[in-house]
Amino acid sequence: MQAVLKVDQVSKLYGNKGNQFTALEEVSFQVNRGEFVGIMGPSGAGKSTLLNIISTIDMPTSGNIFIDGTNVIAMKEDQLALFRRSKLGFIFQDYNLIDSLTIRENIALPLSLNRVKTKEIDKRVEEIAKRLGITEILEKYPHQVSGGQKQRCAASRAIVTNPSLIFGDEPTGALDSKSSQHLLESLQDLNQQEHATILLVTHDVFAGSYCDRILFITDGMIYKELIKGNRSRKEFAQEILELLGRVGDDINDAI
Repeated sequence: MQAVLKVDQVSKLYGNKGNQFTALEEVSFQVNRGEFVGIMGPSGAGKSTLLNIISTIDMPTSGNIFIDGTNVIAMKEDQLALFRRSKLGFIFQDYNLIDSLTIRENIALPLSLNRVKTKEIDKRVEEIAKRLGITEILEKYPHQVSGGQKQRCAASRAIVTNPSLIFGDEPTGALDSKSSQHLLESLQDLNQQEHATILLVTHDVFAGSYCDRILFITDGMIYKELIKGNRSRKEFAQEILELLGRVGDDINDAI
């Protein structure tokens, strides 16, 4: 299978010599095209640091990140800005919508920045809004819609450019259970029907159960990988819960 993402021996250190903290230590893995992969682990394990580095928001102390075969660590900032707009999609916990723009304008923004023709923008926004069930709110502003609708708008904005890789940073963290389920089902549909490649950082077992596989991180290193296979979401969620319990026990034993 074709690798969309390859993480190669990535480490991240903070501080100065004699007073250093290792946030990530020689992390390596890859995500193939069409996979839905979750990253889980206890607080402070390095999940957010890893996501920030993979998504080019931060840089590693050592190691390389390849997205669609391109080493993003070697790119200059102006190249990275263009690369993010064309290759990456982001869904954040706090939505990151622009309050002065309508839902339609928020979704269209990355296409406008990429200078896509207006007719094509309108077509793609309508298609994505229909898929995620937010057509009726396109002319409203973010403050006029619910949290679940805001997050589906954020998801629409993330995927409207047909990115190579979609990042979800705790996207269900601020949502109620019904809205969380709707968003996760939408992402799962995109993954299964459109072969979208998704990397989801989450602490939520319910969200993790939608993934094809889970990478568990503790102390800045990959501790374990779980693969869903042909099991149901309920069965996979149970295995995730059991592993989380074991990770907690291992951490307590090390203290």
